[in-house]
Amino acid sequence: MEIIMSILAGILFTTGVYNLLQKQLLRIVIGTALISHGAHLFILTMGKLKRGAPPILEYGVSEYTDPLPQALILTSIVISFGVTSFLLVLAYRASKENNTDNMDQMRGTENE
Repeated sequence: MEIIMSILAGILFTTGVYNLLQKQLLRIVIGTALISHGAHLFILTMGKLKRGAPPILEYGVSEYTDPLPQALILTSIVISFGVTSFLLVLAYRASKENNTDNMDQMRGTENE
């Protein structure tokens, strides 16, 4: 199962980097969101995907699930949501000011 999750995280990283290298602002924002989702899957996979009892110390419980990767992912989800919403507002404002969402046109480096 860890192999499948690692491959899926790699695919998310790959498509995220591909979208970051595009010229449209919306694709760049989608690329950052995909990279953050890939990081969430990577953290979850590194915490070992195993089933067990809740992490409450009781007599006789030897297998329990580690809550630390889940807490890290929860924090990361909140941060990535804030960054994504900030980038969406920034992209919307930039496209309204410049009447385009193309990065080359915004820089003024497009060949005529």
